[in-house]
Amino acid sequence: MADLKDIISLSCEYGANADFVLAGGGNTSVKDEDYLWVKRSGTGLVGITEDGFVKLCRKGLAATLKKRYSGTEDEVEAEVLAGMMSARCRGEEAKRPSVEALLHALFPQKLVVHLHPAAINGLTCAKEAKAAVTKVLGEDLIWMNETKPGYTLAASAARAMKAYKKEKGTDCTLMVLQNHGIFFAADTAEEMRALISGVMAKVEAAAAVKPDMTEAEFDADVVANLACEIRMLAAPGASSFVTFTAPKSLLSMMEDKAAFAPVHGAYTPDHIVYTGHMPAYAESASDEAVAKAIAGFKKKYGTAPRIICVKGVGCFAVGSSKKNADIAAAVFRDAVKIAVYTKNFGGNRFMAPKMVAFIRNWEVEKYRSSVSLAGAGAKRLSGRIAIVTGGAQGFGYGVAEEMCAEGASVVIADMNAEGAAKAAATLCADFGAGAAYAVACNVADEASVENLVRETVCHYGGLDVFVSNAGILRSGGLEDMDLKTFDLMTKVNYEAYFLCVKYAARVMRREHSFDGERYFDIIQINSKSGLSGSNRNFAYAGGKFGGIGLTQSFALELVDHRIKVNSICPGNFFDGPLWSDPEKGLFIQYLRSGKVPGAKTVEDVKIAYENKVPMRRGCGTKDVARALFYIIEQEYETGQAVPVTGGQNMLN
Repeated sequence: MADLKDIISLSCEYGANADFVLAGGGNTSVKDEDYLWVKRSGTGLVGITEDGFVKLCRKGLAATLKKRYSGTEDEVEAEVLAGMMSARCRGEEAKRPSVEALLHALFPQKLVVHLHPAAINGLTCAKEAKAAVTKVLGEDLIWMNETKPGYTLAASAARAMKAYKKEKGTDCTLMVLQNHGIFFAADTAEEMRALISGVMAKVEAAAAVKPDMTEAEFDADVVANLACEIRMLAAPGASSFVTFTAPKSLLSMMEDKAAFAPVHGAYTPDHIVYTGHMPAYAESASDEAVAKAIAGFKKKYGTAPRIICVKGVGCFAVGSSKKNADIAAAVFRDAVKIAVYTKNFGGNRFMAPKMVAFIRNWEVEKYRSSVSLAGAGAKRLSGRIAIVTGGAQGFGYGVAEEMCAEGASVVIADMNAEGAAKAAATLCADFGAGAAYAVACNVADEASVENLVRETVCHYGGLDVFVSNAGILRSGGLEDMDLKTFDLMTKVNYEAYFLCVKYAARVMRREHSFDGERYFDIIQINSKSGLSGSNRNFAYAGGKFGGIGLTQSFALELVDHRIKVNSICPGNFFDGPLWSDPEKGLFIQYLRSGKVPGAKTVEDVKIAYENKVPMRRGCGTKDVARALFYIIEQEYETGQAVPVTGGQNMLN
């Protein structure tokens, strides 16, 4: 169908614009005489394809709307849902149509777009909304008082459309819904774009007061500390992430509870679905005030808040994944916009309490939320927030990739900022938004390490696993090694591990203070050279030997905080750049230094080292990842040096 391309184009166009939709939401449709293609429930508009639409028989939808129903409200809704499902065409059985499919079918126009622009909802959520809408947009529209979504709304809309046509002699192209959004209807994509732009221009012209959504400056240390607390208290014992935002318009509303009133409620059904029915408010940034706000919210409403606003700081959005936390933050930012826009039209009006209760318990919205916010399912590291140093390439990238594949969200820390950004982008493309984040870091510099941990917590909300992987290797005997090189290797391979543990443990201890049942892990990627001496490689081996001493000592110091500290000692990773780089790799270094007697080529060196391994191969990323997963999952070992050497080094 040619018009399906038009609705896909319109959906992607407006879905990509945060001024028009919430969390990729809204819904769209296209129809011909016999069929309606409507967006499937739980699918976002941005990037939607043909598969994102459900093909429905219009006769079946009309019959569902005209049928007389009896029984309780829940029974009627269930019967209506069954009718909509039965209207699906063959091959569409796995798809669930948008809850507003019945309403879409009522419009005679080919194209229908339902959006939730904050500027429009500044009108629909105002105290005198109907009068304001008429004044700004005129009378050639249908106004719908706050109505339960789904069948109830569609039935009311059908009566309103019939009355409109009788009065005006034409079909309506605009339907404005109190505390819900707006429907646009047109026969061509060009007409639709003109209709939407015209309406938006009128609303923007009428709004003298506009929100300032630029992020205010904030104290990153304060935000990081609060994020840890909120992450632990809002979802104790469960995986959670925290996204921070501090739009200037929100900060002006957080001076006290009275000022906070315009955002202390729910404006639309989408706000309830993604941010809960209202935010929690902490009167100061103290640990006590934040804990009191969360505990009070739980006691009063029987559930944890998804949004916690802290006076003088900003908004913390909590989600079961980074994606979910980001969505909650974005939707609450939309509520802030609406609150400001309502100032132009007599002040704000939240959804009625009965409507809020209905939406909170409505099966349809629970389904939509579960689909749109669903993850890929539980994996070994689902919900874990991790840092991997030296993660932009080689062994570090391989470990980060394996962790992301098992559900972790990983910060790629590396001196190579461009490489780290590229690695994180690749991991997000492969494993989903929020899977990885890049931070430039020099592990040998204390301020850089401190910033790495701080930025991780500000971005994700906390830290569960720190993988100290970054290291360097310069081989050479006593007469070849100079003090400058020896000092550099010691600083990167030994001292840097101390710095990483110092700042990672600081966060983990704080998290433990709020959730004493949770375990944390610090894992050093050591080496087989940390288990036995290495000829003409003493600088590297010395640092690695020292690293195991640090591991054992840190383990003793941190065990009471449920922080496990262990080392993994891999064998030779022959396939990575450390060994195989044609100019700086160890194969060429060992060949030049004569470390392998009789070797004339790089291949000779490689064969010599493979022959030292009982398994007759080098260590791979998966080998180390499996050891890492074991260390994280077990709860009874700390201070260990786990060999992954193919039998080359065996425990005594």
